[in-house]
Amino acid sequence: MKLCAAVLLALPAAFGAPSQSAEAQPRFEAVSVKRTDRCSVENSVDPGILSLKGDPLKPILMEAYQVKSEEIVGPSWLDEDCFEIFARMPESATKDQVPAMLRGLLVERFKLEAHEEERPRPVYALVVDKDGPKCKPSGPASAFRAGQVQFRAGSGVAGIKGSMTMAGLAHYLSGRGYGPVQDFTGLEGRYDIDLSWAPDRAFEPMGNFARAAEAAQPDAGIPSAPGPDLFTAIRQSLGLKLEHRKEPVRTVVIDRIERVPTGN
Repeated sequence: MKLCAAVLLALPAAFGAPSQSAEAQPRFEAVSVKRTDRCSVENSVDPGILSLKGDPLKPILMEAYQVKSEEIVGPSWLDEDCFEIFARMPESATKDQVPAMLRGLLVERFKLEAHEEERPRPVYALVVDKDGPKCKPSGPASAFRAGQVQFRAGSGVAGIKGSMTMAGLAHYLSGRGYGPVQDFTGLEGRYDIDLSWAPDRAFEPMGNFARAAEAAQPDAGIPSAPGPDLFTAIRQSLGLKLEHRKEPVRTVVIDRIERVPTGN
């Protein structure tokens, strides 16, 4: 059964990079790995237990290396073969150590060998527009505290509002479906961001959050007049713009990975 790579919904969206050495990194305990014909992607992190039901290896690699699907180069079956993985976390382990423990699991059970390199790829560069930025630096009078962000989603509108860095804004825009976005604004610190646009459903399919919001308030997501697209909204609201460029992007290259895991 073929399945497109999906995100590990139950795992945190952005784990921190491990700070411990490989020797000091905790490892999963009592690991069970088996192939399954049921590709369902039902994941959870209960206290002390990591449960992945029906995942292809691609999203597991994405979480292990903290990269996007297109930033992994490997065999096509990484999107096709599905597995059930159950692993007990050591008592001393924290969730930010899960990516490193996943890498250890892949090495041990799938004989993973991989390396990282920079490869030129088309990206959008987030830069300051010709008239300068319109967003203001966050300060004591800001409506949002540092890191507080609100999202808006509906059938005809999408938006984000809060106090964030330009790198954080670029990371968010990278997930909208148009392609990877890198910050080239040169703007330091946090800024008050208030951005809304009419999503292009060819790139931004309506997700579960937007469907739920529309079901709760059917008319809330319908603007009185068509709004600007994302690219126009960024220029009008923030004084920034997205430029198409080719830039080096961190890429994980799979040199070796076994299709059949070692026994439990």
